[in-house]
Amino acid sequence: MHLAYPAVLSALLFCTGVYGVLARRNAILVLMSVELMLNAVNLNLVAFDVWLSRAAEETLHSGQALTLFTIAIAAAEIGIGLAIVLAVHRNRGTSDIDKLRDTAEGHGPDGLDGPDGPDDPDDPAVPGGPDTDTPATGTAAEKAEATA
Repeated sequence: MHLAYPAVLSALLFCTGVYGVLARRNAILVLMSVELMLNAVNLNLVAFDVWLSRAAEETLHSGQALTLFTIAIAAAEIGIGLAIVLAVHRNRGTSDIDKLRDTAEGHGPDGLDGPDGPDDPDDPAVPGGPDTDTPATGTAAEKAEATA
């Protein structure tokens, strides 16, 4: 078998995975696309290992060993990734990447945190706001000295 067949198939799989990562908005589909890219790499590793083992008399099968490590890494990645996606879905109610990016930056849809901006003194959650008894602390250096 020629090396071109698995190499072309691997390139097609990898390009499909890259398209899935760039175009999808659902976190589960992005994880599936990453898995597709890792499987393309695995196919390349095994194909080149077989191709190089024909030329060498001593076969170490290092491509197949690297493929096993890649499969283990992919399994760990998908397990941790799905756990993170499920936790985010429980807390935020969505797994849409664009909506998660907006909430991670702390911005609402209009770009402000609240009606008066990010430092609203009338906000009770702000230290030194109207409903708190403690005054607002000063600079970061004073906060570091107070905690030390």
